[in-house]
Amino acid sequence: MNKVMSNKWIIALYILPALLLVAVLIFIPLILTGYYGLMDWDGIGEMNFIGLENYISALQDGKFWDSAWHSLLLALFSTISLIIYLVISLILASKIKGASLLRKIYLIPMLLSSVAIAQLWIKVFNPTNGMLNHILMAVGIENPPAWLAEPNIVLFAIFVPILWQYAGFYILIYYAALKNIPESIIEAARIDGATPFQIAYRIKLPLIMGVVKLTIVLAVVGSLKYFDLIYVMTGGGPNGASEVMASYMYKLAFSSNDFGYGSAIGFLLLLITLLITVIVRKVTATKEEIQY
Repeated sequence: MNKVMSNKWIIALYILPALLLVAVLIFIPLILTGYYGLMDWDGIGEMNFIGLENYISALQDGKFWDSAWHSLLLALFSTISLIIYLVISLILASKIKGASLLRKIYLIPMLLSSVAIAQLWIKVFNPTNGMLNHILMAVGIENPPAWLAEPNIVLFAIFVPILWQYAGFYILIYYAALKNIPESIIEAARIDGATPFQIAYRIKLPLIMGVVKLTIVLAVVGSLKYFDLIYVMTGGGPNGASEVMASYMYKLAFSSNDFGYGSAIGFLLLLITLLITVIVRKVTATKEEIQY
């Protein structure tokens, strides 16, 4: 077996199917997207080469930068929400009563499609008969807002179901990492007189910091390319107040039939995501990882 696996040709043969799959599904579409961004094209007819005109127009497009800012806000809120998910995971991992049931409840949003979640929260945010406004009126607020129709608050209203949708995913990751910590380490800390807060902050958190860094990258990248729930709930409205980069790209390419400009926006979205990912990795990088 060692002789076989030391043969470079055999190793290349093993990884070739995976490389072909990655090339066909990822790299070739990315290259084509960048290429289409150099064209004036409606997606069906003849393509006309216009060079970097689409990219220059995108960099001068106020709507594009507004959508980029909204995506960055979502990334920021997603990253901050990781603190809440981590706290919940620490509580669930501390052997409280009902922890098993709570883990299952938190996973429910992951099992629902984004369209179903969007329809659910549209009903919650309904200004006339929605559950949220009924609660607000019951506590004395006479004129609650139309959550999905007011430009100043629609973006933050949409962030709530997005963060709720992925809560179970991150809680599950943190919970698995916490349960992987040897119980002997926790027991030794208890014998030394450490409080639950000290155990969580000074022992558990440093031991899972590698996982925390990974979830930060996942949260940022996922937020920058987020599309489906926002498109179903508001379509980027009202008047672009909830537009993100992915939804703006979709509108240009498939609603306005400006496939070349939409492709340029999509390729810029890729470059921005890569740049921010590198920055996040640099910021969260440490020289040493704690081993146990």
